[in-house]
Amino acid sequence: MYQGQSLRVTLLEDGLAELCFDRQDSAINKFDSGTVAELAQATAAIRAHGGVRGVLLSSAKDSFIVGADIFEFPPLFAGPSEALAAFNAEQNAVFSAFEDLPVPIVAALNGLALGGGFEMLLTADYRMAVSGAQAGLPEVGLGIMPGYGGTVRLPRLVGAATTLDWILSGKPQPTATLLEAGAVDALCNAGSLREQALARLQAVAQDDTWKARREARLRGRRDDSVDFAALKAEHGKRASHYPAPLAVIESVERSLPLARDAALAEENRAFTSLAATPTAQALVQIFINEQSLRKKAKGYTRQAHRLERAAVLGAGIMGGGIAYTSAVRGTPVIMKDIAAAALDTGMGEARKLLAKQVDSGRMPPEKAAAVLDSIQPTLDFTGFSEVDIVVEAIVENLGLKKRVLADVESRLQANAVIASNTSSLSIEAIGSDLQRPQNFAGMHFFNPVPVMPLVEVIKGPATSEETAATVAGYAVAMGKTPVVVKDCPGFLVNRILTAQFVGFVRLIRDGADYLQIDRVMEAFGWPMGPAYLQDVIGMDTSCHVIDVITAGYGERMRLDFAHVIARMVQAGRLGQKSGRGFYRYQADAKGRPQKSIDPEVADLLADVRAERVRDFGDQEIVERMMLPMVIEAALCLEEGVAESAADIDMSLLLGIGFPRHWGGALKYADLVGLPNIVAQCETHRTLGGCYQPTQRMREMAARGERFHPLN
Repeated sequence: MYQGQSLRVTLLEDGLAELCFDRQDSAINKFDSGTVAELAQATAAIRAHGGVRGVLLSSAKDSFIVGADIFEFPPLFAGPSEALAAFNAEQNAVFSAFEDLPVPIVAALNGLALGGGFEMLLTADYRMAVSGAQAGLPEVGLGIMPGYGGTVRLPRLVGAATTLDWILSGKPQPTATLLEAGAVDALCNAGSLREQALARLQAVAQDDTWKARREARLRGRRDDSVDFAALKAEHGKRASHYPAPLAVIESVERSLPLARDAALAEENRAFTSLAATPTAQALVQIFINEQSLRKKAKGYTRQAHRLERAAVLGAGIMGGGIAYTSAVRGTPVIMKDIAAAALDTGMGEARKLLAKQVDSGRMPPEKAAAVLDSIQPTLDFTGFSEVDIVVEAIVENLGLKKRVLADVESRLQANAVIASNTSSLSIEAIGSDLQRPQNFAGMHFFNPVPVMPLVEVIKGPATSEETAATVAGYAVAMGKTPVVVKDCPGFLVNRILTAQFVGFVRLIRDGADYLQIDRVMEAFGWPMGPAYLQDVIGMDTSCHVIDVITAGYGERMRLDFAHVIARMVQAGRLGQKSGRGFYRYQADAKGRPQKSIDPEVADLLADVRAERVRDFGDQEIVERMMLPMVIEAALCLEEGVAESAADIDMSLLLGIGFPRHWGGALKYADLVGLPNIVAQCETHRTLGGCYQPTQRMREMAARGERFHPLN
């Protein structure tokens, strides 16, 4: 009856028809604009036939439909709101036309139905599902809301309270929950789903009782199960950065009493409004960037040498965290140190982490014991001749690292890989005395290792592609997200973060209040302000890293004045570790440091200020903190430190908690607009090189280009 690229309609016996989603050359079905167009054509074909008595809605894939094609969103969301509203109204009309077919519709849910896939199911009169199938509306995770009728049809099926619970969580719901709520009508065995769905369709097609069910679904209704005022108050607290949850609540409240078409118009209005927000555009970009990183990770895994056994050189908290993360993911590891106390600390860290897994019920005790047994502590090099990769995690001392790695290399098999967990030292310099520098790379973990998802894989000038892929593949095996970067001072993340630190200490020098800076940057979306972050990192650690990195970038990052972090170190105010830094710290009942304002800091700051204290506007603080990051990120892209804007922005998100609603430094620049970024730089041009946009940034601004193209 109809054959498209993504779906087909087949005429069955007894006047029944089957509309089957079966996207060609793909393992999954999704709703791109072409598929919606085919749905319109298929619906018209069914209606025109005249002899169809009922329609079975099905999928030929292992899943039903996994949602919209997110890659179509950026140009739509960045365009005129009127155009998006018109486009979405046309798409919705297709769903409504299918729902309005003058025959009963039975859907067979065989697997996962997300977003538009679930909304397609909701157009049916009856839904049958296999045990193990799932359905959900995850759109809030993209900063938007269901746009194909999810906030309209679902409340009329399961009630407003359940609808809001499902949409606001974004989680797919299991079949038992779907059945209990009334979102599916019956469960079937996988082998009999189609047969039972057809039997149900045959039965309901015998009379007109299905019509009353449909008509009730099309009408508005009253629903007193939700305290909308309380929900709006709760979710309104975060609406400035994440407006989607509040918009969903308001849209459901407004559309409930409306008939279907008016309710769909309300949903379209709210959807269009959300799509225009920076948050939606940032979160959609993150989704696209995540797909890019996943694709690269699969490539690294294919290219990587097979790793049967690993070693960690240097124990302690960091070494213990690396060893645990390797072992818990299935790669046995030798952990070596020259001090028994350090080995005890490293093994203690692994035991503590495993105990947490057992206590939380995430790991059985016998599995934890096996993982611990796969970590072999040693004071010598026993077993090193059999390992495939060694991760060095000793102190940040160039001379020591060179000596230790040259020694360990002589004890390894010829094709073994060595990786240094340095955070700031040159990979080229560390590996300069190695006999096989092609087998050496950086592998920079972020602290705490078991928690932080990012690993920077640093290629020195001699590092082979195979070595970089093997180190990245090992990171993937450890459950991490690797980003391959070029060797330079600070690599990628710390280099960009240091540029922001430079902006921070210059603000302090120029008379800004660190309390205001922290407040403004936390309101911007950072997990903590820069002063608090320095306290958490430790002033001595931060000062060392800043000195090493800024020395590599000349005038742009030069700190030719007595800056506040160095002054803190001189005063013995090292942050949380010493109980005093920008803030004063005291442990609570659980031993966690709690900060409070320390009046003594005012006198210390007076020593490092070149200007008297003056008032700074919040926007000025944002610009002076963010512009150095944007410029340094742009330089990293231009210099090939990272391969793409996606790599850079995802590294900042995963490595230092860059606010997700801005999407990363380069996406932030896209959202603010490069012409505006360049204009802001001009305002602050007298502050030094870290406020000077690159020539390419100026050219991109003049041409209206973006770091993340829309297509």
